[in-house]
Amino acid sequence: MTRTSPRPAASPCCDEFARVSRRGLFGAAAVAGLSTTIGSAVLTAGPASAAPADSVLVVLSMRGAADGLSLVVPYTDPVYYQARPGIAVPKNALLATNGTFGLHPRMEPLLPFWNSGRIAAVHAAGLPVANRSHFSAMEALEDADPGSTTRVGWLNRLLGGIPGSSPLQGFNIGGGVVPTAMFGPQPVMASGDVSRVLVAGDDEYDVAAGRRRSLDTLWGDVATSYGRGMRTAFSAVDTFGPVRGAADTTAAYPDTDLGKALAQAARVIRGNVGVQVLTVDQGDWDMHTDVGTLEWGAMIDNVDELARSLAAFLNDLGDQTSKVTLVALSEFGRRVTENSSWGLDHGYGNVMFVMGAGVRGGYYADGFPALSNTLDADLPVTTDYRNVLADVVTRRFDVSSASVFPGLSRKSLGFML
Repeated sequence: MTRTSPRPAASPCCDEFARVSRRGLFGAAAVAGLSTTIGSAVLTAGPASAAPADSVLVVLSMRGAADGLSLVVPYTDPVYYQARPGIAVPKNALLATNGTFGLHPRMEPLLPFWNSGRIAAVHAAGLPVANRSHFSAMEALEDADPGSTTRVGWLNRLLGGIPGSSPLQGFNIGGGVVPTAMFGPQPVMASGDVSRVLVAGDDEYDVAAGRRRSLDTLWGDVATSYGRGMRTAFSAVDTFGPVRGAADTTAAYPDTDLGKALAQAARVIRGNVGVQVLTVDQGDWDMHTDVGTLEWGAMIDNVDELARSLAAFLNDLGDQTSKVTLVALSEFGRRVTENSSWGLDHGYGNVMFVMGAGVRGGYYADGFPALSNTLDADLPVTTDYRNVLADVVTRRFDVSSASVFPGLSRKSLGFML
């Protein structure tokens, strides 16, 4: 099947996802706790520290529900091609085939890292219970504590198990609101531009450092949560200096939102000021229409941005490379069968990528299921996504998986050294 007049790739057409912007989605996260804005940074109260990190975890969220069956194709199952006559990725175009799976051809920039064993793909992973709502699935995924009424994200629980309580330990590359995974009692920090993590007005035009002295005088003895938060913010800004001084390598990345965000993340890591957990987003994966082929459509654009940005990031870590592990995941997958708009509707199981330090590369699937070619067919989940994250947490940090993922029935998958 061919399409002779492809129109430009559509913006997300799911009403729920289109209504909820990145800022609006997580706006509620800031309501329950104190945040202090300093310049373009947001911090929650806690003492600052500049101790270098032993391990760093970067979590890349592919917002909108990426289609794992396009990213990592189960090309030996004939149902895949029967169910997707218009948008299936041709077998002869796939990369790194192993007799079961192959990578989308636009993943080529990552092939050197794959071939050297630094990337693992875990398929048929996802939430323990299917959830087709973007908002609800993201909340469940990032809380990672089914049935709990306590609003604390899994990354915040991870930070709680790592010695220290510096806002520099957890960093969100983005606007003034942290994602649900970061929200909780442990202090974290957020900025969309790490070069501007500073006290507003404390610059070369400030006479005799008057701006900072006046703020110190105003808040120095205030015995309130806000006062403590302001003092913590000043301390964190001072400690963040090596990051502002680190080289800006943005030009080496794709000129896209993800490319710019990962350039910021690498700069934070190379600054080596103690950041141990970072979060980054890539949007526009909600492809109900115009997934497309290898010649046109939204999929090739998103995969291209993802692969080129990640390759630039992995090449940009310098002497911090041996510390950094990155996990890429999405809230849920897409249906097996394409719809009448050259797209895919909300599904269930998906693929997760883990790359970098401590990774034993290759394809992993705990009993990858046979696909079904029916209207509502999903890729079933055979691996609880929390077990993928738990393998990373336990191997890269001296933290109990039970404290980060309460109630999880642990099953190691073997992709971490």
